[in-house]
Amino acid sequence: MGGVIEASLKRAGRAALDLVFPPMCIACRTQVAEPGALCANCWQNIQFLDGPMCDCCGLPFEVDPGGETLCGACHARRPSFDKARAVMRYDEHSRGPILALKHGDRLDLAPPFSRWLGRGGRALLDETDVILPVPLHASRLWRRRYNQAAELARALSRLSGRSLNVLALTRSRATASQGAMRSAKARRRNMLGAFRVLPRHKSAIAGRNILLIDDVLTTGATVEACARALKRAGAEKVFVLALARVVRPLPGDII
Repeated sequence: MGGVIEASLKRAGRAALDLVFPPMCIACRTQVAEPGALCANCWQNIQFLDGPMCDCCGLPFEVDPGGETLCGACHARRPSFDKARAVMRYDEHSRGPILALKHGDRLDLAPPFSRWLGRGGRALLDETDVILPVPLHASRLWRRRYNQAAELARALSRLSGRSLNVLALTRSRATASQGAMRSAKARRRNMLGAFRVLPRHKSAIAGRNILLIDDVLTTGATVEACARALKRAGAEKVFVLALARVVRPLPGDII
């Protein structure tokens, strides 16, 4: 009986709050039915990555090759992580809400985004022991005041019930912004030796399946460097789950 009353009070409180502050689309800010939702028009514009893809890095394929197929890059050089997946394509339609979370203090976006991560990464979560965010260097964290990947990881941990560790993996040296790098090779070089697992946290990593959370995958150089550090610390498997990824079509890139 108490649970029914509590639920009714929550619904009444939500309805009253919606009258004063109507929920807005997280992309275009038009009114929607519930908080953390997209309007119908913005929903149609988001390209969710739920079709055929590389079994390792999650690069979407134009056609379904069938089976557990690798893209050319993963076939030539298998990444240190075991699997990577992203919820949606990073483009002009998804960029605004993601940058709002990253740079605009829109921490209210973390819970709805975590629900998207939970749906898009359900198969990875089923095998996960511990969730970790891609860390920021202390100097950048000081300037930004929060780590958007950590906020997504916290929300996903609450939603999924999986253990969270935001301290085990650290960025041991400041690096130039990956956005300033002109090539994938430069991004990989920029990340060399940038991450390590703190000794006191190695017992929480060794023998575990780790789910690494990031906001955007571009070339994968950052999560690759993180995965190497986690594997050196004894992680059994390292999965990567991102909110979005940059997709540069490579015709015929199927092996």
